[in-house]
Amino acid sequence: MEPRRIVTGTALPLDRSDVDTDQIIPAVWLKRVERSGFGAGLFAAWRDDPEFVLNRHEYRGARILVAGTNFGTGSSREHAVWALEDYGFEAVVSPRFADIFRTNCTKVGVVPVQVDEETGERLLRAVEADPGLLVTVDVAARTVSAPAAGIEAGFPLDDFTRQRLLEGLDDIDLTLRHAEAIATYESQRAEWLPVSQPM
Repeated sequence: MEPRRIVTGTALPLDRSDVDTDQIIPAVWLKRVERSGFGAGLFAAWRDDPEFVLNRHEYRGARILVAGTNFGTGSSREHAVWALEDYGFEAVVSPRFADIFRTNCTKVGVVPVQVDEETGERLLRAVEADPGLLVTVDVAARTVSAPAAGIEAGFPLDDFTRQRLLEGLDDIDLTLRHAEAIATYESQRAEWLPVSQPM
């Protein structure tokens, strides 16, 4: 995955709470066999409404999604995060995330920025009032800010997750850090044990 150090750009305000993963990416999209192309299905049912915020030209190119509380509830489908990432979002701000959704974000490289209710509301209203407002998510400093609106707040991010985002390490990258030890172990395994075949 791509390293996420500082995400700066405009934001899209999704003034809805309790958004579940089926609303983020409807089940009909789960038939795809690759991880790309899910952006076209992001909020598919809501996008039928021409006034839906994702359809509004002033929010095109937004890199940060600012949502209501309790974002990403429902099933554990990774596809929801894949759809957000494929559409172009690099961070999501919300006062609360579903635990599995939050974890899926960190494994894909989308920064889950959990803020208090007041900060979330202020940022949501500021982005609605000014679609050109620049918002910055600083992973190293664990802060989100919108200087023109006078908003700055910290967000929780454990050291391990912070480091994997900064370095762009997905689960495969983390495993490959131990490639030498894995090779040594494999070379010493008993002959009667099954072996992996080269692809």
